[in-house]
Amino acid sequence: MCNYVLFWLCPVIIKPVTNLEGKMRKKRTSVVHRICTLVGSLFCFILIPLLLINCTLIIKSITNKNEVPDIGGIFPMVILTDSMNPQLASGDLVICRKVNARNIKTGDVICFYDPEGNGTATVTHRVTEIITDETGALAWKTKGDANNTEDEKPVRSENLAGIYCWRLPGLGNTAMFMQSTKGILLCVVCPLLLMAAYDKSCDLRQKKEKEKSTEALLAELDVLRAEREEKLGLKGECKL
Repeated sequence: MCNYVLFWLCPVIIKPVTNLEGKMRKKRTSVVHRICTLVGSLFCFILIPLLLINCTLIIKSITNKNEVPDIGGIFPMVILTDSMNPQLASGDLVICRKVNARNIKTGDVICFYDPEGNGTATVTHRVTEIITDETGALAWKTKGDANNTEDEKPVRSENLAGIYCWRLPGLGNTAMFMQSTKGILLCVVCPLLLMAAYDKSCDLRQKKEKEKSTEALLAELDVLRAEREEKLGLKGECKL
C-alpha cells in the first residue's frame, strides 16, 4: 500500500518542479525573442526605408547626371565644409526642396550648382542680394555665414537646385558611410544574415521543443499505462 501511494505521489511532486523549469525556460526564451523582434522591427522601419531612398537617389543620379536626384521634389545634401557655421556644420545632412526661382528671398539659404565648378558640385549658401545679370535674368549674390566675403560669381536661376528646409546634425557622415561598400555590408548585409540566422535558430528550437514535448507525452502515457496495469493487478489480487 505504501509503495502504491508513493508511486502516485512521485508524479505529483516532480511535475510542479518540471513545470517551473519549463516556465523559467520559456520566460528566458520570450525575453530573447522580444529583444530580437525589437531589433528586427527597428531594422525594418529605419534601415530598409533609408536603403530604398538611397537606391532611388542613386538610380536617378545615374539616369540624369545634370540634376540633383530628388523624391517628390525633396532631396538630401551632405555639408562638406564649415562655410555656413554655426547654422550648418561639416557632416550635417540637410533636406532641401525644389522651388520656383521667383520665390527666393534675401536671407534664404539655397543649394545651387557652383558657378565656378564643373557643373555637378553643389554649394549651400545664404542669399545676400537679389539682382539681375548682364542679360537681365534673375540672379542672386550669396555668401557663407562663416565667410568674410561674398561668393565671387552670382548664382543664376538655371543653377538653382533648391532651398534649404532643415538639417539632421552629423547624419551626413552616416549617410556617406552607408553608401560605401563597408557601410552596405555592415548596415544591410550583416543585419539580414543575423535575422536569417535567428529565424533558423527559432525553427530549430521549436522543432526540438516539439520533439521534447512529444517524448514527454509518450513517457507520461507509458507511466499512465503502467499505473493502470498496476492498479488492475492490485484489484485482481484483492478479489482473490
